[in-house]
Amino acid sequence: MVCRRPATRSDAVRILFLHGLAGRPAVWDQVVDRLGDEVEPWDAELPWHALADGTWSHRDDCDDALVSTVAAGAAGRPFDVVVAHSYSAGVLLEALAARRLDPSAVVLISPFYRPSTQDFDWTAISHYLNDFHLMFEEALRLGETARFSERRRAWMAGQMREQVGPYGWMRWFQQYLRTPFLDLSAVRVPALVITGDRDIAARPDDGRRLAAALPDGRFTLFADCGHFPMLEQPDRVARLVSGCTHIRVPDDPHLELT
Repeated sequence: MVCRRPATRSDAVRILFLHGLAGRPAVWDQVVDRLGDEVEPWDAELPWHALADGTWSHRDDCDDALVSTVAAGAAGRPFDVVVAHSYSAGVLLEALAARRLDPSAVVLISPFYRPSTQDFDWTAISHYLNDFHLMFEEALRLGETARFSERRRAWMAGQMREQVGPYGWMRWFQQYLRTPFLDLSAVRVPALVITGDRDIAARPDDGRRLAAALPDGRFTLFADCGHFPMLEQPDRVARLVSGCTHIRVPDDPHLELT
């Protein structure tokens, strides 16, 4: 776990940023650079990071690494806010529903969620299995690899898929399949759900329905944005994250932010 910028104020809010499947802490660089001194940003490299060899997914308790990281806090203090992307957002959501974690607030970016088992069919499985690499291609178009040719990025996306492997894919998709069974009423922390309207992986309407199902959920849809809002619209993500400790609006618990 790394402190990206030590606080210069005693009242600084501690925010932990968690990357997604085959991601890296650097995915948050543009957001962190835009945060003011009221925030002390932290990040962590999780077992499913970009350079992982895939054996993380062979363990039944692989998701416990995220829970332990959040629960441990840093320097004797808990994190005020936890921001998680994609797969990690799902791991965090499961932990919250099981009452294993209780931060002051969370931000779930591009989470995978479906409210009903009827929302999963063979077409959905085919899409996520055969087009799994497209998520990686999108990330490669947006990051430092954007300067590479399309052909090279496609090859790199294929390598990332191989690195995650069948077991890693199954870990992720099993988590996705479990979402209809989560006891979301047990999630008692304010939660902001962010989704892009062009997300090819996490459907925008599902993000909206997730926020609506949470006792204190908020939803915001990013226009002209895909699965990686922190890379495409870091200014807006930074603004929302900075203000997420003020998410709670008692008279309208399911307000949709614009």
